[in-house]
Amino acid sequence: MNQKMIIGNAEAICLPELGITHLEARIDTGAQTSSIHVDNLECVEKDGESYVEFDLHPDVYHLEQVVRCKALVKANRKVKSSNGTFEHRYVITTMLRMGGQEWPIDITLTNRGKMTYMMLLGRQGMADKVLVDPSQSHLLAP
Repeated sequence: MNQKMIIGNAEAICLPELGITHLEARIDTGAQTSSIHVDNLECVEKDGESYVEFDLHPDVYHLEQVVRCKALVKANRKVKSSNGTFEHRYVITTMLRMGGQEWPIDITLTNRGKMTYMMLLGRQGMADKVLVDPSQSHLLAP
């Protein structure tokens, strides 16, 4: 049997393909899709494929820190947000590293500027890798 990691309601994660080595993420078993806050989002075409370029803020307390990223567009989805409104979002696939393990996840790009956490990790991103203890946070070693 595959041993699952036990994670809390918030964890520090890495998105190595995007150059993010430490990002506080809210773990949300109620959300199907993972999402991340981006600024300055631009869609560009290269060799017949669509890419998005965007800015990430790895530290919610130091928004002046910016990482410019570029990723292949996987899809453009209509997503229902927590307030009940629908929004069209770009979807990218990137590697997630957490607790010494790494796996690919889909992430929607959106404006989470008014949220406490820049990233929300939903059920699809958790795959079959984790169990969530909602009473705890930061259970994984940095």
